[in-house]
Amino acid sequence: MSSLDTNIVLIALPTIARSLHGMNALDVLWVLLGYQLIVASVLVNFGRLSDIFGRVRLYKMGFAIFTIGSGLCSISQTGTELIGFRLVQAVGAGFLFSNSAAIVTDAFPPQERGRALGINQISIVVGSVLGLILGGILTSLVGWSSIFWVNLPIGTFATLWAHFRLKEISSPQHSRKKLDISGNLTFAGALVIALLAITLYAIVGISLLLTVEMLGLSAMFFVLFFFEERRATDPMFDLSLFRNRIFSIGNETIFLNALSRGSFTLVMVFYLQGPIMHFTPLEAGIFLVPLSVALSIMGPISGSLSDRYGKRLFVIAGLALSTIGFLIMTNISGILSFYDLIIPLALIGAGMGIFASPNRASIMSAAPPERRGLASGISTTLVNVGNTMSIGIAFILMSSSIPRDSLDSIFAGTSSGLLTGSLADFVRSVHIVFIASAAMLVLSILLYITFARKSMWEHAVVS
Repeated sequence: MSSLDTNIVLIALPTIARSLHGMNALDVLWVLLGYQLIVASVLVNFGRLSDIFGRVRLYKMGFAIFTIGSGLCSISQTGTELIGFRLVQAVGAGFLFSNSAAIVTDAFPPQERGRALGINQISIVVGSVLGLILGGILTSLVGWSSIFWVNLPIGTFATLWAHFRLKEISSPQHSRKKLDISGNLTFAGALVIALLAITLYAIVGISLLLTVEMLGLSAMFFVLFFFEERRATDPMFDLSLFRNRIFSIGNETIFLNALSRGSFTLVMVFYLQGPIMHFTPLEAGIFLVPLSVALSIMGPISGSLSDRYGKRLFVIAGLALSTIGFLIMTNISGILSFYDLIIPLALIGAGMGIFASPNRASIMSAAPPERRGLASGISTTLVNVGNTMSIGIAFILMSSSIPRDSLDSIFAGTSSGLLTGSLADFVRSVHIVFIASAAMLVLSILLYITFARKSMWEHAVVS
């Protein structure tokens, strides 16, 4: 349900932008960014709560809240209302995301976790594929509000099913541990200020000086967060977990991977439905299906094989395939056919699938059983932070090569009158985003290989 919602909203965004009165590109961005910010801010604390009170209880609560938020989104009349109701959805998503991997990890022994998480990934990808197709059909035939109706029967069934059938198999530690409120506020403050600076600079055109000042304030909040986490008795981010090198490099790699790909679908949705190709939501969704299909095929295969042959090779191979896909995407221009996109999209999707399961399995296996809720929350938080920052960075890069008014017109759905020169600038800006994505993936490969060599050397010394 949560992955379906991500793509179903993405594919409908151009239509939403045209339909809601007074909605501009900044509003469109914050329909996504506001949701991801809340998820990123609450994930770790929700993971901590699940370690204390039980994962299943909070998982059920997540289904219920997400379903209520979906109903509210469907009745939004303005961009501001939609952004606000998406925040309600995000709280429910936080409960779901922070517990999903931990519940699966609890249920399987270490030698089967890669396969189990790979199978779990199928549900995520099925939702992703359905989001592209179902979102296109509903938006084109019924209207954008209907994309949120889908969650109502699914969420109601899931809440009831989880209540009666999903059993708690972890060992909740009922204690008087407190939530790290100051850590949560400094972390959320740093993210909000950084993203406001980036999006206001890219879309509204605030001065470079003010942007730098806001980013400096964001950095101060991050420093405060770091010192608060070192001081706190029950920190939001337990930094001691990062002393485990497997846990640390796994999270660094997953963050860079999210940073590289977080903006990809958004950029492609507006490329396909924008002033160049003028696709309907359904046509755009069909064009993007190879990405999700390749991911769904390779995820379980990679998870199963990595249990048998080790995880490092699969992590590196997945990142490398996605890099090649992004490099091919830097050559796209003008009107594209389905066959122009199938190979690079399949490479990017297959790379994500090969990478995700073994990397997540290594992260979760490196955490002590009683702290897997926290570990799952940290890992998923870094994914959401990476995805969120990726969108902001993409808009900064795009605004460097296309006039702001043209960029605003494209993402606000009012770009029909753009001149040929502006369209050429838009294509060039898309290429820049994909080059940056490939560069971040190369960096993640180098970091991972360096880690692998150090681990092999340390193992040899110990032996």
